[in-house]
Amino acid sequence: MTQHKAFSRMARSARPAPGRGTGRRKRSKRPRPRLLRGPDYPRAGRHGWQRWVPSWRLVVGSFLMITATLATVVGIAYARTDIPKDLNAFATQQDTVYYWADGTPMARTGWVSRQEMPLSKIPDDVRWAVLAAENADFYSDHGISAEGITRALWRTVGEGDTQGGSTITQQYVKNVYLSQDQSFSRKFTEMLLAVKLDRHVSKDEILQEYLNTSWFGRGTYGLQRAAQAYYGKEVTQLDASEGAFLASLLKGASLYDPAVNPRNRDRAVARWKWTLDRMVEIGRLSPAERARYTTFPEPKPLHKPNSTAGQDGYLVQLAESYAKRAGHISDARFDLGGYQIYTTFEKPRMTALGQAVKDARDTLDPKQRKADRHVRFGAATVAPDGRILAVYGGPDFERQAFNESNAGTVPAGSAFTPFVYAAGLEHGIARRRDGPRTTVTPSTVYDGDDGIPVITPEGPYWDRSGRMVKGQNDGDRSYGRISLHDAMAKAANSPFLQLGMDTGLKQVRSTAEAAGLLPSSFGPPVPAFSMGNSTPSAIRMADAYGMFAARGMHTDPYSVRKVTRNGEPVRLDLPRAKRAVRSEVADEVTASLARPDGENRAGSAPPVAAKAGTTEDDTARWYVGYDRTASTAVVVYRMDLAKSLAPLPLKGLDGGSAAGRKLSSRIWNTYTEAMTK
Repeated sequence: MTQHKAFSRMARSARPAPGRGTGRRKRSKRPRPRLLRGPDYPRAGRHGWQRWVPSWRLVVGSFLMITATLATVVGIAYARTDIPKDLNAFATQQDTVYYWADGTPMARTGWVSRQEMPLSKIPDDVRWAVLAAENADFYSDHGISAEGITRALWRTVGEGDTQGGSTITQQYVKNVYLSQDQSFSRKFTEMLLAVKLDRHVSKDEILQEYLNTSWFGRGTYGLQRAAQAYYGKEVTQLDASEGAFLASLLKGASLYDPAVNPRNRDRAVARWKWTLDRMVEIGRLSPAERARYTTFPEPKPLHKPNSTAGQDGYLVQLAESYAKRAGHISDARFDLGGYQIYTTFEKPRMTALGQAVKDARDTLDPKQRKADRHVRFGAATVAPDGRILAVYGGPDFERQAFNESNAGTVPAGSAFTPFVYAAGLEHGIARRRDGPRTTVTPSTVYDGDDGIPVITPEGPYWDRSGRMVKGQNDGDRSYGRISLHDAMAKAANSPFLQLGMDTGLKQVRSTAEAAGLLPSSFGPPVPAFSMGNSTPSAIRMADAYGMFAARGMHTDPYSVRKVTRNGEPVRLDLPRAKRAVRSEVADEVTASLARPDGENRAGSAPPVAAKAGTTEDDTARWYVGYDRTASTAVVVYRMDLAKSLAPLPLKGLDGGSAAGRKLSSRIWNTYTEAMTK
């Protein structure tokens, strides 16, 4: 035994025993509750970058937790998602009704159609052309495509949109149950409905309804109507080649229908070839059968039947175009129908305007006089607040869809000079380059003689052909020194040709544009600009003169005041009034255009302001007049629409009589007198 061990034993034996009742009892240790530990991140016991590398336990645990959470959310959403009962309520088309300004029905359009066709009657080649182009795995997928969803998510994250990745089942769900917006919530609901529909409805039934409700353009829904619209035959008569073209339309008729845009044909041919090759690839078309289809199956030209004959067709055309634009309604959405379109057109005015044009047309004799052939009448009435009250678009919409009231095909001529006068009063003149501008007043004097050269700061103006440009008055009449007010009242052209140059053609153009004329209608910036080388439509001309009636405030013309769909309002972006010229400028133009008492309408009619317009080559004769309630523009011209849009001379119209030369003013007077009775 070592000395150390002996000493320890002796020390223990010498320790006194504790007394009775004074010893401490040995307490048993209670287990302490364990605290929940958070994830070991950043990792303890590691240093540097290794602290920030998660352990495999943390990675697996996080993945399982996220997966379980997502599964729970999706499961709850799936359980709470029900298939709507009205399967085809959204895709069923309806009529669209148009109303007069007083609220009475004007026209009803229902040519957009959909016709059910059982899947058993659709040829297999046509069915598989659609499947090859849209969803080759349709019969094996579960309503959604994992690859498609991944692609859609990648596009969403990488490119900022939510397109792509839809199976036929998803497309069908979107068409008949949901809206067309591209939101995540809509896409998520679409996938849930697609999976549930795939479990409860057979694949053949889904495909049948998809083929019967999809939009193919030209106002058609479903393969049956598409076959009739594009090939004039029943769907049962289609072959694989024709089916391949129709399948391309599911990507967008506006991109693949050659009738919409000639450039669409190249896209359609490429898509048609790809679809046929894809059918071979998936084993649904043999190489020998594919070899038979080498010529693209050209669809028929667009034919749009319409029940709106006479003038109503032009009104429907204007209202439909405006409703789509102001209501942000796509063609596909509009073709579903169900809209109530409340127009600004007034039936009494339409009747009176149509009768006035008919009376004028009846005086012509196209069988005996060549100059009386191909005569066109464009006319429109617009309120100072922009409402289009009436138009004359042509003889009959079903015989001639070309709207003569909305066509910018003939020059305004001297009917444009009020805008030159307004520009001079508004901006003043400068006769030296970069010189100070001086004020123009109604009493400012100009040379009103016929044949006066146009002067620039550098001297007379010469055109490109080497001719000196000179003012030309109607009838070669000279007026001598004349105030601008009197020049406008007497229709002297020479002063305004020079005034346009002194004011600046840029200022004249901006004033005309502010008044409502479209920039696309403006002619080249040469002296003739002031003499109306621009080609506004009758609607735009009436609206621009209405600016003077509104004392300088302009509102773009509009033909629809309200739109609803199935009773629910559709938001319209209606135009707002804007200041075009100062009120005193507009009032002076009106005063200079005021008709003499002998030319005012009979009875208690208010005074009117009016301006006749002629062109140097005599291809258009205008008459534009207004009062405080409405502005009306009438233009008479000749044009052979079968050959070109080039205007023909009016010389010899109505036998060259004085009545023929004043045909436009006669229509205006007959119409306005009828409206005051």
